[in-house]
Amino acid sequence: MRQMALDIGLQTAPSFDSFFAGPNTAALQHLKLWTASQKPSPVPTYLWGESGCGKSHLLKAVYATLKDQGLAVGWLDANTPAHLNFEDAWVAVLMDDVHLFNLEQQAMGFNWFVNALTPKTGQPRWVLAAGALPPADLQLRDDLRSRLGWGHVYALQVLSDPERRAVLRQEADSRGLFLSDEVMAYMLTRFSRDLSSLMTLLDHLDQFALQTQRAITIPLIKSMLEST
Repeated sequence: MRQMALDIGLQTAPSFDSFFAGPNTAALQHLKLWTASQKPSPVPTYLWGESGCGKSHLLKAVYATLKDQGLAVGWLDANTPAHLNFEDAWVAVLMDDVHLFNLEQQAMGFNWFVNALTPKTGQPRWVLAAGALPPADLQLRDDLRSRLGWGHVYALQVLSDPERRAVLRQEADSRGLFLSDEVMAYMLTRFSRDLSSLMTLLDHLDQFALQTQRAITIPLIKSMLEST
């Protein structure tokens, strides 16, 4: 059954607090320490895993955390124009979906990587990257691929359906909401399965149910979607 992506205005900004780690606790704790440190790390970090494992969520959470601290950060993904120069003011370089980089973006990523870890002035900058494959399997230029695999590498796991159900049930119970097995099955089969999207959906269902004075049912979900 085809899933619906939550691109209907229900998304909230990714954060560490909204990331449900499950088997990915080590990666989450590493990044929390990474962003809390006042001394840039000379060792890069690379996250990889299939769609829905949370790697982009974590990169965006790191970006938001550093920006909230008033720090400048370089961001590169497959939609970034391939003509941006490295900025000395950056404290970190973040590269998302590196497996989708074209040749120009790969060249820019390599340039940023080298400038970050061997700067002409100041201390080394953090480098955090993410992709769908382990470093050795990336179809990228050799110099960039080898550097992505040089430091800390974390393979992120997608939560299982029982784990997702447990998180949904716990979150619903904390809100005083009842989610039937039928409703949870509908949420897990019809919408994006990453927990950030599911939690955002639950948040809006909670608000819509309160406004309409109705219980959360499949007809309520359909009614909410039709009203957006």
